[in-house]
Amino acid sequence: MNTFVSIFGAILIVLGFLLVLQTEWFLENLGRIEWAEAKFGSEGGTRFFYKVLGLIFIFLGLTMVFGLFGDIVLWILSPLIPKQ
Repeated sequence: MNTFVSIFGAILIVLGFLLVLQTEWFLENLGRIEWAEAKFGSEGGTRFFYKVLGLIFIFLGLTMVFGLFGDIVLWILSPLIPKQ
């Protein structure tokens, strides 16, 4: 199971780098996102969204590769989890 998580994390890192470096390719092939254009500005909102999504993928992938994903999820959700 740990190997699968590491491999999935590495795939997320590669996909994130591709999203950040090849934003124009994704824009041409996937099209514009109307929500991103409305919220982040016209003619650049979708590009910005793809770059931010890529950075999130890189961060999540790194946490999976280094085995920190579960700890970070527990830290974020700790206010919602009752203490024993």
